[in-house]
Amino acid sequence: MIKAILVFNNHGKPRLSKFYQYFNEDLQQQIIKETFQLVSKREDNVCNFLEGGSLIGGSDYKLIYRHYATLYFVFCVDSSESELGILDLIQVFVETLDKCFENVCELDLIFHVDKVHYILNELVMGGMVLETNMNEILNRIEEQNKLENKEAGISAAPARAVSAVKNMNIPQQIKDIKLPDLPQAIKDLKF
Repeated sequence: MIKAILVFNNHGKPRLSKFYQYFNEDLQQQIIKETFQLVSKREDNVCNFLEGGSLIGGSDYKLIYRHYATLYFVFCVDSSESELGILDLIQVFVETLDKCFENVCELDLIFHVDKVHYILNELVMGGMVLETNMNEILNRIEEQNKLENKEAGISAAPARAVSAVKNMNIPQQIKDIKLPDLPQAIKDLKF
């Protein structure tokens, strides 16, 4: 089972963190810091698996990571998960992000955090791997984008109505209203 998914930059700033086991916020920050220290000091030519840090579960858990450009993608898993399977899952996650954001970069993770979480939730839910087929994930994302665009049309209707009323030039239309001459109208009324 996956215990946590962490993405941080080369300076240890977290860009995405998803914990599938409860940790209070202070402990989460300590786990991120410890994980960064463990992963960042490793050479590029060593394997991408290491024993989990003391805060995340020690030798019962493994940290499986990939380093792409300025970002580390780290999955903390228990012993039941396959290291190579998780490496492949990281690759699918990164490739999916790359297709969705056209050359994904750190800023995409910062400014589109909701979409990144949606993509991650298509891959992993509750610490269990749901989908590894990138085409299926991209199809779900496309369906979500269509729904969002449809909702944007509905939610934009009130704004369009307000804009139409503003463009009506109501003050001028009020001035242009022709009212009957009141003294003549009173004479015409016979009691």
